[in-house]
Amino acid sequence: MNDINLKILEKLNILVKLTTLNIVMDHDYREQVRILSLVGLKPKEIADLLGKTSNSVRVTLSGIRRSKNKVKTKKLNSGEV
Repeated sequence: MNDINLKILEKLNILVKLTTLNIVMDHDYREQVRILSLVGLKPKEIADLLGKTSNSVRVTLSGIRRSKNKVKTKKLNSGEV
């Protein structure tokens, strides 16, 4: 890939991050992390955008996954699918 394409990709990446950050501003921290993760940002990138540590983001993502698994388990146990 040539230098021009790399610069374009870098600029697009910045635009995506800024746009996503603008979208999540009105949400609480947990929801911000969830949304930013859904759009493909890594914990380090999310941490940098939100001014938190990567560890804090990873712990939050782990809690989100755990909550999601509890809901799935409840649905399976109750016969809902």
